[in-house]
Amino acid sequence: MSKTIFAVFLCCFSCCINNTFSQTCQGSLGDPVVHIDFGRGDDTFGPELGSNTKYQYIMSNAPADGYYTIKKKIDRGDPWHFISNHTPDDPDGYLMMVNASYSPGIFYETIVTTELCANTTYEFAAWVANLMKSGGIKPNITFQITTINDQILSTYNTGDIPNSVESTWKQYGFLFTTIGNVTQVKIKIVNNALGGSGNDLVLDDITFRPCGPKISTSIDNGQQEKIICENENTSITISANVEGSANLRYLWQRNSGNGWVDLNNETTTQIIIPAQTLPPGNYQYRILAAEINNFNSPSCRAASSAVTIQVTPSPKPIVVSQQNVCIGNTINLDVNGTADSYSWTGPNNYRSNLKSPVIENASAADAGTYQVSIISKGCSAIAQINVSIIALPLAEVDASSVSICEGTSVTLHASGGSSYKWMPSEGLSATDIPNPIASPGITTVYSVSVSNGVCEAIKYVIVNVFRKAEADAGKDRSIIEGQSITLNGKVSGDHVRYFWTPSNFLDDPSKLNPTASPPQHITYTLNVWSEEGCPGSTSDVSVKVYKKLEIPNTITPNGDGINDVWNIAALEAYPEAEIKIVNRYGERVFSSASDAKNWDGKYKGVNVPVGTYYYMIDLHSGQKIITGSITVLR
Repeated sequence: MSKTIFAVFLCCFSCCINNTFSQTCQGSLGDPVVHIDFGRGDDTFGPELGSNTKYQYIMSNAPADGYYTIKKKIDRGDPWHFISNHTPDDPDGYLMMVNASYSPGIFYETIVTTELCANTTYEFAAWVANLMKSGGIKPNITFQITTINDQILSTYNTGDIPNSVESTWKQYGFLFTTIGNVTQVKIKIVNNALGGSGNDLVLDDITFRPCGPKISTSIDNGQQEKIICENENTSITISANVEGSANLRYLWQRNSGNGWVDLNNETTTQIIIPAQTLPPGNYQYRILAAEINNFNSPSCRAASSAVTIQVTPSPKPIVVSQQNVCIGNTINLDVNGTADSYSWTGPNNYRSNLKSPVIENASAADAGTYQVSIISKGCSAIAQINVSIIALPLAEVDASSVSICEGTSVTLHASGGSSYKWMPSEGLSATDIPNPIASPGITTVYSVSVSNGVCEAIKYVIVNVFRKAEADAGKDRSIIEGQSITLNGKVSGDHVRYFWTPSNFLDDPSKLNPTASPPQHITYTLNVWSEEGCPGSTSDVSVKVYKKLEIPNTITPNGDGINDVWNIAALEAYPEAEIKIVNRYGERVFSSASDAKNWDGKYKGVNVPVGTYYYMIDLHSGQKIITGSITVLR
């Protein structure tokens, strides 16, 4: 079944395309007013053509002579070409495949239902391909356009359609003119060759296009394409030069990508377009022309070739409108997006071609307006940023260094701003006030950031913490009468001084470790104080002085009253003393009781044998145990 599509513009092309016309329109062609493409669908085979052909319809990949099929593509292979339907961008479209009958004759005939214009010339065209790769009978076709009453208006014979190595669609065409009041015509397609081996062909995309006056169009007197920038403040003139009847009517059309749209108010051979009215995109313009009486029928209109206006989007640079920079800091200029080129200008004849230039160590002279001009795809745009240079706050602190004693505090003072930030926070009563109380445990460097709301300056305060003066006189000591001892004094803290009291029997009371030689018990005090005025401290050490012992090394316990008892002079000065005497075998023969400190040479009331014995005396005075030997004689 044939299908007619009105006012649809189709570019016809395929794998290999040739055009053969018996006549050529000397003017301009309109859009196809008749288009027979045999339909489209999801199925492999399309519907039969009914009365439009006397051939037999068959759903087959290889119709016999006198048969035809409607199919998306021919994919049988040898001896035929693989070939798809011709309609561009229509994979679901169908073609007509014909295996010609043994006898020549009409194999396609249809009445064109589209109302044509009287006394108007049209181009007839159809796409045909010989299916045979080589050899065989070659198709030979005659196209006829007749009136409804079979009066021939025009005819065209293709001659033998040759074989080709590759599948080749070929367009055949000619002109015909409707006569008198003829507005309806027939299409007849005749097979002139015999059937048998060969004479196999495919047919697709039969079209009528009105042939009108010769029209040439141009933009601004010569251009077929013009590229402009979005919002460009200019006007574009498109003119048409028409060669033909003086009794013509015109209408301009525009295609913005969704098909041709009439510009109903543009009916002269010139159109003026304000460029700023066109959003970014591609725009095609053409002019339609037809006799005044026929103009309202799309079947009568010829169309010029299209001219194109390409509107390139203007770049849209975005920068921050205001940047506040503190003196001495960095000015960071930047524009978003990408462009082909950048050009910055600013105060002090500033110039830069970078996208994001940097100005180091900003000064008051750098304040002002900076402008960036960018170019993208030939279009330019400008943006501005105002840079203000803000003076730093006059930050002050009362003192850059203060000293305190350990465990005390001091108030720090900063000024010159509207807000403050102290660091570190350890030891501070607050970090966001100008005068916090500082109580650090160790010497600390504090920084204070003084801000005026935009800029900040930093000052530093060292809080020196002097450690407490601490004294340690050491452990209590003991000596034997006549001995000397070194005192183990220790001090800690910063900038400390010290001395011992009393100074009696000390070799130098200003020394930390003086030598003491007291004749009797005494207590010394180590006095420590700080040169920084921090509190001092004292510590005492007791030195006990014990009598010197005279220990006999021989006794003669024979009862003559002379040297019968081992008696240690001055032992009574050591009431806690313990004595132990053992024989040479380590057997104890004497140990002192709390009162008995003398040995009479007996063990359990019996005289011990003459010989050498050994003693150990623990005075419990902090001194080492005294040891030695004693000889018993009789």
